[in-house]
Amino acid sequence: MSTPLAAILTPESLQSGVPGPLYLKLRQTLEEAITSGKLNYGDALPAERDLADHANVSRVTVRKAVDDLVKDGLLVRRHGSGTFVAKPVAKVQQSLSRLTSFTEDMARRGLNTRAEWIDRGLFHPSPDEMMMLGLPADALVARLGRLRVADDMPLAIERACISAEFLPDPLQVQGSLYAALEKRGCRPVRAVQRISAYNMKDPDASMLGVPPGSAGLSIERISYLRTGRVVEFTRSIYRGDAYDFVAELTLSET
Repeated sequence: MSTPLAAILTPESLQSGVPGPLYLKLRQTLEEAITSGKLNYGDALPAERDLADHANVSRVTVRKAVDDLVKDGLLVRRHGSGTFVAKPVAKVQQSLSRLTSFTEDMARRGLNTRAEWIDRGLFHPSPDEMMMLGLPADALVARLGRLRVADDMPLAIERACISAEFLPDPLQVQGSLYAALEKRGCRPVRAVQRISAYNMKDPDASMLGVPPGSAGLSIERISYLRTGRVVEFTRSIYRGDAYDFVAELTLSET
């Protein structure tokens, strides 16, 4: 351990923490030790009993504080091994003012990206897909479900749906979906996105490497051709601890 636990957790340190329940003070003390580097990535925490003895608090208090830090991604539990300081997550920021694909956006940042396919093929459209894409029931749609990874960190689960008229062979998509659509002359030129808070559930949480219940972002994107026709309907789940969306706002002159 980088700094001895006895130097970090003492009854006196908890008295100087934030006001409120003991578990919040314990949580703040541990969080400060992690963010300041007193505890580093990979350091193992002692057993709950030992933590409770060091801080002179109950095991219930320790469990609540540790549960909170696990949920927020600062600690990670490994079955049969114990609780460890998690790898720091560097947040990625994406502008809401530009229409780009995940691959293009990450490439501009110099990040290496890859995709793990969840599903890919042609299917009969669901009622939602028919409505969003303006398709009849006998049409076909290309579905592309991918886990998006940047520099070996899973960031998002993306499930895109495109009319087979625009993408008759989804197996041709290897990297950027927008690059594949551009080759066919049907790259979208504008989009409407709806972003909402989302609590991660399995199997999405497991694929993104976060505990169930972790904060995430749910995003629905509807993209349009220059003619005004819908070309893409995508639902995505992003890790809340690793992704920020940024919008530039200006004051209009009247």
